[in-house]
Amino acid sequence: MGHAALLRTTIRFLIVACFISHVAAHIAGGGATSPETVAAFLSPQNAVRVRHGVPPLRWSAALAMVAGAYAEQRRADCALVHSTNDYGENLFWGQGRLWTPSDAVAAWTAEEASYDYANNVCDPAADCSHYTQLLWRWTKNVGCDKVFCASGDSFIICNYYPHGNVVGQRPY
Repeated sequence: MGHAALLRTTIRFLIVACFISHVAAHIAGGGATSPETVAAFLSPQNAVRVRHGVPPLRWSAALAMVAGAYAEQRRADCALVHSTNDYGENLFWGQGRLWTPSDAVAAWTAEEASYDYANNVCDPAADCSHYTQLLWRWTKNVGCDKVFCASGDSFIICNYYPHGNVVGQRPY
């Protein structure tokens, strides 16, 4: 086996090991699999959806694991950089450890002020994509996770399936 092939194999092994470690830590410590944590993520999102007449989301353990694996990749830098998966994705960063899933949902929902539903456009100086993803009528499932970054700050991620923000369609 050449040096490049050995390096690729080692990197794949480390990625899988990191993912398994993350999942095991969640199972052992409650993490995203505990009913309390699921409710902490799901309840505020569904409350916003109900206010807009949108069907509630269902929790997906598979999406939560995808979110958790990506959150682990962001633990070192806490950067608000979207993953390249095929799911809808909302990210949140907050300085310090006191941020909750409800805080993240409130930040995403605050984008409503920049969204013009009648014309299905967002103020050009703003971003409404978190808000519209949260309320995307055809999205059925969500899975989320939260990590504390090396800086001590909070990083929250939610993945949605099917994804929203389809050009030319209204979110609700």
